[in-house]
Amino acid sequence: MLSKNSSFVHLLQAMKTSFSELNIGKHLRNAGITKKLGFSCLTIFQLLFLLVFEHRNWYQACLSKKAAVLPSKDVIYDFLKVPTFNWRKFLLSLSAEVTQRFRRLTSSKRISVFILDDSVFSRNRSKKVELLARVHDHVTHQFVKGFSMLTLGRSDGFSFVPVDFALLSSAKKENRYCEMDASLDKRTSGYKRRLEAVQSKPEMAAKLIQNALDKGMDADYVLMDTWFTHAPLIESITEKGLFVIGMVKQMKQRYHYNEQLLKLDDLFKLVRPHLQKKDVLGSIQVCLHTEDQTPVKIVFVRNRNKKSEWLAILSTDTVLSDEEIIRIYGMRWDIETFFKCTKSMLKLAKKFQGRSYDTLISHTTLVFTRYILLEWSRRNEQDPKTIGILFFLMCEDVKDLDTLTALQQLLELIETLSQGTVSLSSETLTSQLLHWIESLPSYIKGSLRFSMSES
Repeated sequence: MLSKNSSFVHLLQAMKTSFSELNIGKHLRNAGITKKLGFSCLTIFQLLFLLVFEHRNWYQACLSKKAAVLPSKDVIYDFLKVPTFNWRKFLLSLSAEVTQRFRRLTSSKRISVFILDDSVFSRNRSKKVELLARVHDHVTHQFVKGFSMLTLGRSDGFSFVPVDFALLSSAKKENRYCEMDASLDKRTSGYKRRLEAVQSKPEMAAKLIQNALDKGMDADYVLMDTWFTHAPLIESITEKGLFVIGMVKQMKQRYHYNEQLLKLDDLFKLVRPHLQKKDVLGSIQVCLHTEDQTPVKIVFVRNRNKKSEWLAILSTDTVLSDEEIIRIYGMRWDIETFFKCTKSMLKLAKKFQGRSYDTLISHTTLVFTRYILLEWSRRNEQDPKTIGILFFLMCEDVKDLDTLTALQQLLELIETLSQGTVSLSSETLTSQLLHWIESLPSYIKGSLRFSMSES
């Protein structure tokens, strides 16, 4: 299965080293991912992990000259669909260890964030996938067959680590094409994840954040886009001791200001007469229209080309300056790069087409693990402090996102408002992903292929 080129041999050795450094085998065992007979779970996991770098699927691997020493197709699919394997525990444990190692490399003053977002996990050609549903794609504004992949990640401004995820079906039974397997043991982690699949996004978002906190991970802020920045979820997160920074949509939501209930448009009119800056129009402090009346600060950014278009960013940390709120919110684009990478290069939802919901969970966890190890290799390549104690004492932190870059990304986002979207353009995402690829070690870049057609 393995090619003879030196680039892949170097990659293979580097990944084996990373597997050892990050204790992948230990995390698998702690999550109950073990076997009594045949190939070990770690061996199977390593083989599946390397498939994407060989640009093959398992069917092609079984037709190669090394097929005689490889596990059979049944062994692989049986491994992926075991409902008792706790893949969430594995991913949380691995993410916690990697973020802890990254924390040692950064200053205590450096801001870290949780980033919450969702993306479509498409299975448009499927008919009988467990819990398959009709979901809405907010980018194309079309309904597709698949799942909504709600993802929580952590970023320190340079390295992004996926922490947890949930593959959400539809809460409405009429929107689901298939139901869950009725014979499944209700004590298994697989059954519990199926129950999560029919919960609402705000409920699952709060649960993902709580899972990360329970595992010992921390952050200063939670970043969200307009689909999540609503009062109930904001209050749920602030109760956990975290600040929220998120973009807000011009809807019917009201805010308390000088004993009045005003919409976002009305607040913008109050700010505008005092504006003198070109891009950052200004800010205003208000309270959410809830029982607790949580104080928030709303910053307005306008379109350079069309003065009637603007964006509003909400922050529960009211002492931050307008520029700092924009800079921190700019770190949210890390998760967009992550989605682009997993779909374009790491073959999310493409390598395995199983019908079991457990197969979808294990495959997604495997793809997230690939990204974590790539980010680990990228940090070791770019951060001299990873070389040793002398370099650690002599070197500064890796470069953080600056306010100018964050503001430029926001202005590009404003230009898409006329199409009714709130996502970065394909060109911007491609540019960010290419920049991320360039910072990877050369032996990894030689083993990855980037599809420009993916979104």
